[in-house]
Amino acid sequence: MKPFSRYLLVLACIVAAACPAAAQTSGACRSSQKLPPPVVPETLTIPRKWVDVLGSRMSYLEIGEGEPVLFLHGNPTSAYLWRNVMPHVAKGHRAIAIDLIGMGNSAKPGIDYSFEDHYRYVSGFISALGLENLTLVGHDWGATLAWEYARRNPAGVKRLAFMEGVLPPAFPAPSFEAMGPEMEKMFRAFKDPLEGPRIVMDENMFVEQVLPGFVNRTLGEEAMRAYRAPFLSRDDRKPILAWPREVPIGGEPAATTELLGKLSEYMKTIELPVLLIYAEPGAVVPPTSVAWYVDRISHLETNFVGQGFHYLQEDHPDAIGRAIVDWMRRN
Repeated sequence: MKPFSRYLLVLACIVAAACPAAAQTSGACRSSQKLPPPVVPETLTIPRKWVDVLGSRMSYLEIGEGEPVLFLHGNPTSAYLWRNVMPHVAKGHRAIAIDLIGMGNSAKPGIDYSFEDHYRYVSGFISALGLENLTLVGHDWGATLAWEYARRNPAGVKRLAFMEGVLPPAFPAPSFEAMGPEMEKMFRAFKDPLEGPRIVMDENMFVEQVLPGFVNRTLGEEAMRAYRAPFLSRDDRKPILAWPREVPIGGEPAATTELLGKLSEYMKTIELPVLLIYAEPGAVVPPTSVAWYVDRISHLETNFVGQGFHYLQEDHPDAIGRAIVDWMRRN
């Protein structure tokens, strides 16, 4: 069916809904004529590579040629999260998605997995691959890493895109209570010395509940296998527990509280093109926070991708990929 013909059928459906008599005679509004729901492929087809960074082997996905675009994931995901976004960007660019240290297929050295630890390995990864004129694309803590890398290395970064980042204005949170009853309860548990290890390391809560719970569609078994694979044993889950304990609440930890304060100020002065991708209702970047970024960042563009919670790449990979490509074309 030609696109224009399909458009006429959809229009006829709308008319028929308003005029039942028309529906009886036209026969246009059949369920078979409606657009099918989007399909999000779960099979990873992008080649995996490895590089040695600071004495540990780090894994990454790579596709395409040209100027590099580096994708940074957050908790508890991996480069796999970007599998359906990268092919859009690879048409004219070198798309690279890293597995953060201790996550995905990267090694799990005996470190604390603090934000600064992750930053050292990301910076070392960029140096090891000799990446210049970078476009950074970050999600969750990966967005925080992207902003901090741009702040410390402005000459090496060409553009910055982010979505659902652990960033102001949501963080630092002034107190547990200010986060609302549900978030207060959850983060108190994460930071508790006994409850945190039980729910995150023993029960694997982040992978089994938080991740699928913050995806609008139902994750298939193939996706769940991919997300579970790096964290099959209790000890493997140390990096997952470290991340929520890095979230600054009531001034603690001091290091990430200071970090996000610096990033808030940096947003006022950044000269790079910046893209914010967001959804409704979102999780840490709801639509109501978009105005805060617009007022703060001079060279900001925003792109709304539709319904979604936190892991937007599992619901809207094509919309995200197209938004990034179009933004890069214009910047």
